Amino acid sequence: MHADTDRPTLLLVHGAWHGAWCWDSVRAELDAAGCRSRTVDLPSAGPATAERSRPVGMLDDAEAVRDTLRRVDGPVVVVAHSYGGVPVTQAVADAANVVGAVYVAAFQLDAGESMVTFLGTPVPDDGSGHAPPYEDARRILFGDVPRADAERAVARLRPQSVRSFTEPVTTAGWRTVPSAYVVCEQDRALEPSRQHALAVRAGTVHRLPSGHSPFLSMPRRLAALLAGIAGSALPARRN
Repeated sequence: MHADTDRPTLLLVHGAWHGAWCWDSVRAELDAAGCRSRTVDLPSAGPATAERSRPVGMLDDAEAVRDTLRRVDGPVVVVAHSYGGVPVTQAVADAANVVGAVYVAAFQLDAGESMVTFLGTPVPDDGSGHAPPYEDARRILFGDVPRADAERAVARLRPQSVRSFTEPVTTAGWRTVPSAYVVCEQDRALEPSRQHALAVRAGTVHRLPSGHSPFLSMPRRLAALLAGIAGSALPARRN
């Protein structure tokens, strides 16, 4: 099916430890539905490299999102999963082509908050300035994902920069950009109660009976929900 050029492009932003690969199944479904999509690989997910003179943080991820947005023609709805909500919140504040943001079990933080301050828990550090993936990632992140798919996903997880978890948001884009929140009701990584606390900041709230990774456990249903959100006017934020 040809993409519907009247609808915004969906920019899909992954969470911690992941990469753009995690959206592949959702992108296939969106393409079949005529929805255009793009992805971005956040620099904070991955081991340190010789080219980096300092630890990579949330603001570097936000710049990667902005750079991708600058390469998209026309309006964009940015979709963030989990940690990806933090740099997306930072990036969309001054992006002229963004018409909406969707937070999928994501951190819709306010200015001055970081992921660590919101959760109130320390970040494990492997000694190199990186946080390793969950030891039980199969259960916590992919508990409702088919076993073979979950095992492939676990094998692709990468270390995450600790700085990305501790760097605070300086501007909250959802205060000026319409937003929606998707609560994952069976989430073992970000408890639904925490998601509800974040979702009050969005203009509208949707729910999926999924674990933390609906892009792998129910890609068709997630894609249909995202396409529907992008195809309609997102409501303004709640006061």
